[in-house]
Amino acid sequence: MREPSERVVVVTGASSGLGRASAIAFAGRGDRVVVAARRRDALEETAQRCRAAGGDALAVVTDVTREQDVVALVSATLARHGRIDVLVNNAGVTLFAPLEEASFEEHRRVIETNLFGAMHAARAVVPVFRRQRRGVMINVGSVLSLIGQPFVPSYVISKFALRGLTEALRAELADLDDVHVCTLLPYAIDTPHFESGANRVGRDAHAMPPVQQPEDVARALVALADHPVRERLVPRVAALGLGLHALLPRFTERVILHALREWHFGDAPEKRSSGNLFRPDDDPRTDAVHGTRAPLLGLPALIGWVVSHLGWIVASEPSR
Repeated sequence: MREPSERVVVVTGASSGLGRASAIAFAGRGDRVVVAARRRDALEETAQRCRAAGGDALAVVTDVTREQDVVALVSATLARHGRIDVLVNNAGVTLFAPLEEASFEEHRRVIETNLFGAMHAARAVVPVFRRQRRGVMINVGSVLSLIGQPFVPSYVISKFALRGLTEALRAELADLDDVHVCTLLPYAIDTPHFESGANRVGRDAHAMPPVQQPEDVARALVALADHPVRERLVPRVAALGLGLHALLPRFTERVILHALREWHFGDAPEKRSSGNLFRPDDDPRTDAVHGTRAPLLGLPALIGWVVSHLGWIVASEPSR
């Protein structure tokens, strides 16, 4: 692998949130960063921040649901730098709605962005990696690539499928020892994700604690590019929750359902809308690295709530 300061890194979904934080983190290492997203002004701001951090940056307006856009992104990168060392498939959207609610078109759009967007990028970049005989692809999944969650079914489906894409690519590229396909699996991150997502619930969505800072997750992502492994949970302690689900799946699912019913949505009415599914969100608050909605309670309070409600949750278990 090349030294980090010599890398060419492509980051999709780089106009805000984790994508922007990751691009800046790579640039701070001296990497040459190519940032991609739909919002030109926000993307140019990301590029400016990357240059201020010490790295070269190129902004390429890209809608990952359009394969021709992704092919143009790869072509622009190769024209400028002649190679691609790291691809970060980060572009993603969400829809807050049970599966039977919202339009099927909206659910499909989540999958088109989160999964098909990564597939488009993989189709364009894998031939480059084959020619180079090296490269790192990082697909940004989620803890929800491993466990279900109510109220965001199309997001969960897309993240499970993204992990499947990673597995399939690893098998296809198994003969290339210096080509790595990795999955980053973060828990909730403090980004504009909750403000910009489509919402058919009609109440304001909030992250569930413990919420991570995007800069911390970005550092984990850069470390994964430096030292590729198959999967990395962020934070690693999330493995405890996944272990509980493996041991007591139905119980864990009921705890998650009841906790999210109580604390995932606030009392403030939220306009029912498609959010940023089909067009970029023009609200300047969603251009930032950080979101503006704090969790409705802290982690100690959430643990206390769960413990105090365990008896009720168990008692409400339906008879089989």
